[in-house]
Amino acid sequence: MLILAFDTCFNKSYLALCNDNKVIESKIIENTDSNYHSAFLISSIRDILKNNNLFVRDIDIIGVNIGPGSFTGIRAGITIARVLAQQFNIKIIPVTSLNILSYLNKTDKPTVTVLDARKNKVYYAKYKEKNTITEPLLIMKDELSGKITNNDYVISDLSIHEYLKEINMNSFNYEQSNENFALNIINIIKDKLKNNENDYHWAKVKPLYIQPPSITKPKELKNV
Repeated sequence: MLILAFDTCFNKSYLALCNDNKVIESKIIENTDSNYHSAFLISSIRDILKNNNLFVRDIDIIGVNIGPGSFTGIRAGITIARVLAQQFNIKIIPVTSLNILSYLNKTDKPTVTVLDARKNKVYYAKYKEKNTITEPLLIMKDELSGKITNNDYVISDLSIHEYLKEINMNSFNYEQSNENFALNIINIIKDKLKNNENDYHWAKVKPLYIQPPSITKPKELKNV
């Protein structure tokens, strides 16, 4: 079973190709001075397939991060996944960013994942032994202290990491990790397939924004 997984919602883009239990190739894509990392995803997918004498039609499953996270990154990743899948009717298995981060926890503790949602809000979810305890949701930042216990392993971005330090709470800043999160997506996919959770038709994949993107209203024209 050939799985192509990618993620464009975080501070970098992550890409991996796996055949059954063997990782064929993986790549981490960073921003350049002139382009956001997701701009290189299509060319990187093409290169990985070409390097391994494969074609899009050979892919059995596409795994993609559907958010929450960067609105631009969410749109880019899902659009590319749907375009590729539609051509050859490939299944897409959607994975949330907070679930992806939860796989950074190598301890037996419950996992709390938190990302900055701006405007004093955060995206929050909780997991235990790869099972979802609390689905991703939007809460006020000052509610975090009541949702994290001393027994939780907290994973966050840099902004929330610094905030938690201010209120004497610890977290692991995912931005310090060197792991390829596309490999986490592949592991999540394998767990989902064991449970036979869904038929995973590509047309059903939708972004998980949780809150709507900010839209700047046009200025009203003044009478001259």
